[in-house]
Amino acid sequence: MEVAVDQDKEQRGKGRTGTLENPETYANVPGHIIPILEREFDDFDSEAEEFLSGRLQEDQFIGFRLKQGVYGQRQADVQMVRVKLPFGGVTPEQMEAFADVVEKYAPLNKGHITTRQNIQIHHVPLRDMEQLLREIAEAGLSSREGCGNTVRNVTGDPWAGVAPDEVFDPTPYAGAYVRYFVRHPTTQLMPRKIKTAFTGSDEDRAITGIHDIAFLSRERDGVKGFEVRVGGGTSIMARVAPTLYEFVEADNGDYLKVAEAALRIFDRQEWLRVNRARARIKVLIDKIGIDAFREQVEEELQGDWVAERGFDAELVERLRFDDEEEERAPEPLAAPASPNGDRSEFDRFLQGNVQPQRQEGFVAVEVKIERGDLTPEQFRGLAAIMREFTGGYARSTVQQNLVLRWVRDEALYTVWEKLKALGLAEAGAREITDVVSCPGTDSCKLGITSSMGLNRAIKQRVEEMQISDELTRKIHIKMSGCPNGCSQHHIANIGFYGASLKVGGRQVPAYIPHIGGNYEGGEVIFGTRLKSRLPAKRVPEAVQRWIELYEAERSDGEEFNAFAERAGAARFEEQVKDLTMPAEFSLETMQQFIDWNRSSPYKVERGEGECAI
Repeated sequence: MEVAVDQDKEQRGKGRTGTLENPETYANVPGHIIPILEREFDDFDSEAEEFLSGRLQEDQFIGFRLKQGVYGQRQADVQMVRVKLPFGGVTPEQMEAFADVVEKYAPLNKGHITTRQNIQIHHVPLRDMEQLLREIAEAGLSSREGCGNTVRNVTGDPWAGVAPDEVFDPTPYAGAYVRYFVRHPTTQLMPRKIKTAFTGSDEDRAITGIHDIAFLSRERDGVKGFEVRVGGGTSIMARVAPTLYEFVEADNGDYLKVAEAALRIFDRQEWLRVNRARARIKVLIDKIGIDAFREQVEEELQGDWVAERGFDAELVERLRFDDEEEERAPEPLAAPASPNGDRSEFDRFLQGNVQPQRQEGFVAVEVKIERGDLTPEQFRGLAAIMREFTGGYARSTVQQNLVLRWVRDEALYTVWEKLKALGLAEAGAREITDVVSCPGTDSCKLGITSSMGLNRAIKQRVEEMQISDELTRKIHIKMSGCPNGCSQHHIANIGFYGASLKVGGRQVPAYIPHIGGNYEGGEVIFGTRLKSRLPAKRVPEAVQRWIELYEAERSDGEEFNAFAERAGAARFEEQVKDLTMPAEFSLETMQQFIDWNRSSPYKVERGEGECAI
């Protein structure tokens, strides 16, 4: 194919801080990463009113609201707002702000943690959205560029800064990256969105391999830097990001310079704009190869724009986010509580949800949050726990959980009791019952199936199995309501994406399974897609059969993926072959023609997504 590259495209910088072009100022206030501009709320209010009054066409309004993180839903007249939590960081005041706006504006009375460490609030009437944005802004929360063809929320390792295995804490540099690229003129209308991750350890808890661009902490001769990876992603063309550079300096601004060079090249690829489903930087890397892309980056770095930006230590120092969380760590408890009697439930929580920090006497507690959903009461209760028992700064995770950091060892029982009162003390974070899913047809225009409903059904089935085997507990299960993979089903041990079946003149909700994916230990593996199409109501039974197959036929100490590779895809397909046979419609089988959490017959109703508008 002929590749069209717009070499003459104007790609301006942000200009000097404090100018009309770049009025933003930065402060090291916990949770306040993205600068808040009051005038943007006025603009949103006026643009929304123009649209609602019919004076502004929807296609003109969509692009505007997407840059404010406001996304269309499959339901008419309501919107979803995607609030960015850079590297997952959130303060008690921000948790309380979420509680307030969810209570006021969200009919379902919940906020949702995503696999991108954002918090989304659904079903908000458009007329209420401007006020919601203003209210969360008072706590330093921003949805700027939460959607659109921009640099999306920058994710990171929730244990950064406290993990025993990290080279150095990348948090300050992730903060600088966020501040540098938000509202950057070059990254406002790229061919498609850019997802970024930072991690400080080779365990890679931020899963850098599935990101468009990612940074892994490295150190050479006492100098901090990053390994830079470019071109990863899931969806319809899953790719693991290759390494662009083994080492790029951090404190002198080189990592920002290299990132902008890569994004400038991506921005000029006009041929990618033709098919937005494939308009990702991974497609460019896949086509020309990482070596050729590196050559383009080297050439780009010779451009006049580099001098105009002023990449240096002063720039990084001004933009970086420094927060001495340890200074706010709680004092030792005068009279710590402890279990009295049967402590099995508490001990299970300690085993599955608590990890020691590298700082002696402190632990990080991972709160297991079912389907990523929190009520206002839970938001407020977590805020109170954070304020009293942590460094005041929790982080959301790609598993849709929340990590409480700087908890003192002796406070664990009290924290557990308080979590229990909130319904948030369930053991087994990142274990088999910690099932991950996207919203699916609950709200997403692209959704084909009710992935949230399937999440609930699978969790219930697995809990009924009363699994005690430690190897089986390590299995990860994820499902998406469509092939795009917002739940990251490609990298689950057992993953599913939504599809459909036709039986006569009727439709049946269904799922395509993946087996053998991985994202732990610094290695990303995409699971093998099975040649099976399971009716949605039969998926929990399929999961149970695969678990029982694994437990019955594995070797001593053999983990699930090793068994899956040895047994082969055909063995897994054979195990559920009878479940793939759709039933003829009758009174006895009619439930198979109704999706999970639904009461009416299933019908594919898929709209046009707004990810690349």
